[in-house]
Amino acid sequence: MRRHAALVRVTHWLTFVAFVALLISGCEIVISHPRFYWGEEGNVNTRPLIVLPIPASRDTVPTHYHYVMPDQNGWSRYLHFEAAWVAVLTGLVYFVYGFFSGHFRRRLLPSRQDWTWRAYRGRLMKYLRGSWSEPGEGFSYNVLQQSAYLVVIFILFPLIIWTGLAMSPSFTSAFPATAALLGGRQSARTIHFFVSCLLLLFLLVHITMVSLSGFRSRMGAMIVGTSRKSKEVE
Repeated sequence: MRRHAALVRVTHWLTFVAFVALLISGCEIVISHPRFYWGEEGNVNTRPLIVLPIPASRDTVPTHYHYVMPDQNGWSRYLHFEAAWVAVLTGLVYFVYGFFSGHFRRRLLPSRQDWTWRAYRGRLMKYLRGSWSEPGEGFSYNVLQQSAYLVVIFILFPLIIWTGLAMSPSFTSAFPATAALLGGRQSARTIHFFVSCLLLLFLLVHITMVSLSGFRSRMGAMIVGTSRKSKEVE
């Protein structure tokens, strides 16, 4: 029976493709200047908050390496910008659908009895014992999955968009509070990097759980939208 609505499947795969493009291009952008600062200004003459132990693609950036990486900063920034808008527009469509169709309420909002420490601890202990899925979980999300999706959708995604806009000189010139509330453009870049790392961690955990709990059935449901069950679930 139906497992995922068509719009959920389309937005899921568009978001995945956009995220991969953002990840590849974002890595190239970071390599061009693998130093992070806090505040409004940040350059090679500014004391960095964090220095990534990787070589840079610019010889003007001081590193402990005696060579520079190939400079791919041009196409990577263009791809990052285009993929970001694909992700934003796709996310907006999914958010509107999830809110007005009741998708968030039915699928992602934990029930009152699950919104307890006992429920979180119980599900976590089952994971640690190797119990990745239970009967019926292929058609619904447990409390840990629901909480993770809610954090990603309503906290990490809005924050990654906010910090991305706060790094744009043209956008901050029109809306200076966008960067000021974060402590400056360099602060926004630093927050953007760490939020990206959290999203990457979520993706890796998500793929691992899908693989361990039934890769073929869950992937098939996200592609064609149906799975074997006597009860229809959207």
